[in-house]
Amino acid sequence: MPSRSPLPPPPPPVEIRTWPDRDALLRDRAVILGELVKMFIGPGRLGLLWMWAGIAALGWSMAGAAFLMFEDAYDPLGVIPGVVCLAVGAAVLIPAAALIAVGVARDLRVHRLLVAWGGLDRDPEGDMALRRPRASLVWLLMSFVLCAAGLFGCLAVPATARAGEETYGLVAWLMGLGFLAWLTGLTGIVKAFAHRRWVLRVLAGVEADPLIRVGG
Repeated sequence: MPSRSPLPPPPPPVEIRTWPDRDALLRDRAVILGELVKMFIGPGRLGLLWMWAGIAALGWSMAGAAFLMFEDAYDPLGVIPGVVCLAVGAAVLIPAAALIAVGVARDLRVHRLLVAWGGLDRDPEGDMALRRPRASLVWLLMSFVLCAAGLFGCLAVPATARAGEETYGLVAWLMGLGFLAWLTGLTGIVKAFAHRRWVLRVLAGVEADPLIRVGG
């Protein structure tokens, strides 16, 4: 989930701060926090996460097709299409997975900056726009559905395999897709709860509920 937008710097140490007054500090804080919240929980971030997860699923699907080709091959020549399909699938899957990992690492940096800039001061009225309850709810609900579907796939597919209804290649393919869906959904759920915790602890100044103690 990488983004071309550069991250703002952390707030300067107390001894070198140059804001002339509190109003100037709050203005800069509001601008930077607005950008950081958009980078962390904006709708575009959810679409980007799902896009890279979809590309990773496409790569894994091609690898799964290769597994099925290997099972159906009757001679060495029959393996060649599977090898080609596996190579193409890996060429799609690996970069997509790497970009998802880069995006997760960036999200961690964004969250640390949110904590740092939000902790500079309190502005209850100005911070209302940063809470984004609807965006958090969308992240939570959509990610929960995807996570539940992926978990169901990971659990249901082995059960049908034990019943002798699926081949090993098909089981590996379906379980891989289920794992990708579960991991993507779990990432979104963690981000939704991390934002909620930040709102409660940094903006509202209250201790977060133990059920949502996730994030940095």
